[in-house]
Amino acid sequence: MIGALRFLGFAALAYGLIVAALFVLQSRFIYPAPQTMAALTPGYEEVTLTTQDGLQLRAFYRAPSQGAPSVLYFHGNGGTLEGASVSNGALTAAGLGVLLVEYRGYGGNPGTPSEQGFYRDADAALRWLRDEGHAASDLFVIGNSIGGGVATYAPLQLAEAGSPPAGLVLVAPFTSLVDAASDSLWWVPVRALLRERYDNAARLERLSQIPILIQHGTADTVIDDSHGRALADISEGIRFQSFESSGHSLSFERRSQAARLDWVLEQSATR
Repeated sequence: MIGALRFLGFAALAYGLIVAALFVLQSRFIYPAPQTMAALTPGYEEVTLTTQDGLQLRAFYRAPSQGAPSVLYFHGNGGTLEGASVSNGALTAAGLGVLLVEYRGYGGNPGTPSEQGFYRDADAALRWLRDEGHAASDLFVIGNSIGGGVATYAPLQLAEAGSPPAGLVLVAPFTSLVDAASDSLWWVPVRALLRERYDNAARLERLSQIPILIQHGTADTVIDDSHGRALADISEGIRFQSFESSGHSLSFERRSQAARLDWVLEQSATR
């Protein structure tokens, strides 16, 4: 009996230490933040985004061909500008303009990654596009993985200001970061411990006025495709594309990019 009680005591202590470590170190798990500064992708120019809290963020920009729409792109939590340019290869080849945002604390940029910080980075990108003469009506916002959490924020800001974007694309998104973390860490009280939320589901309920495309792979082991399907069920106007056998790197696949491009051009033609 005493031995059993000791075992339970040690188990409870170990559990408490693990949970405490996850709470304290959660930002490191959420934001791996590669620090290597990406080489400038051919065809892009380097631009600087200035945030409201005074950070100067390096970003890549490629101007659109005459009459073509533009894309504002937010990559995943382990992404880089180099990878983001690959994810948008089919779009730039078709002449679309692209602004690739690099977050605070990533790729040599100053600052510390956080949900609210990422939203400030998105605000800076929207101001830059506005100052460069890009109309929101010609802008498509695209987000991959956790970048979808930023991508649902940006069009909501535009819509609430009276200038909704042309559309929103989410690739391998979660309904919320809390939901995604709970899937993996079911044995931890995630909802009580997690500081970051990225509630995509709540935002999509407020974005019914713009076209939305969601792409998800059936073999995604990082964010199950049930998240993408749940988001698509929020509104009849959301289009869902399922990619058989594709994992969490879906955004890099040419078939995903080609489908995104077709959808963007379709939406542009109807405006």
